[in-house]
Amino acid sequence: MQNQSSGLIQNEIQFLKTENAMRRTLSVLAVLLLLLAFHPRNAADAHAHRFRLGKEKVTNLHFYLHDTLSGRDPTAVPVARGAGATPRPGDPTPFSSVYVVDDVLTEGPERTSRVVGSAQGLYASTGRHALGLVLGIDFALNDYNGSSFVVFSRNPVADGDGRELAVVGGRGAFRMARGFALLRTHYLNTGNGDAIIEYNVTLLHQ
Repeated sequence: MQNQSSGLIQNEIQFLKTENAMRRTLSVLAVLLLLLAFHPRNAADAHAHRFRLGKEKVTNLHFYLHDTLSGRDPTAVPVARGAGATPRPGDPTPFSSVYVVDDVLTEGPERTSRVVGSAQGLYASTGRHALGLVLGIDFALNDYNGSSFVVFSRNPVADGDGRELAVVGGRGAFRMARGFALLRTHYLNTGNGDAIIEYNVTLLHQ
């Protein structure tokens, strides 16, 4: 009988320990749920929800991009090339070449013209049989307090003037931008790849 009573007491003690452990676990879970409710991510979401779309604006931009591969201070630098892809006269940017760029944007075609911004990003030579590039570049403009728009598009250079690039986004004054850029080659050195490209850009943005 004594052994039976001792067993019952031990079982009751074990039950109480288990119950206390469950209560502690539930308390910890409750605290975690409260912390999640006030997590900064949720505060950011609440802030984002306060943004309201306004009437869209149309902005037209015109400038010249100077892409310089030659000399001591190039604005486009190769960072990768496939095996056997060697620049040569007539093909300064062979297929598979990848360049990092920090090009100057000017008001007129001359390099001494007023600087209006910069174009930073990457482009890759993707045409095996004709010169073609894929660009991912951010265009920042001084007259708009550094606001920028982003181009991510194929540039079929071999198609000549009037080729079109897609604008896929923007920030600052060009928030939520979309649109297109029409390109004309003002100057191209087929020996070293230096180029001056005229841009006419149409943006639809907030």
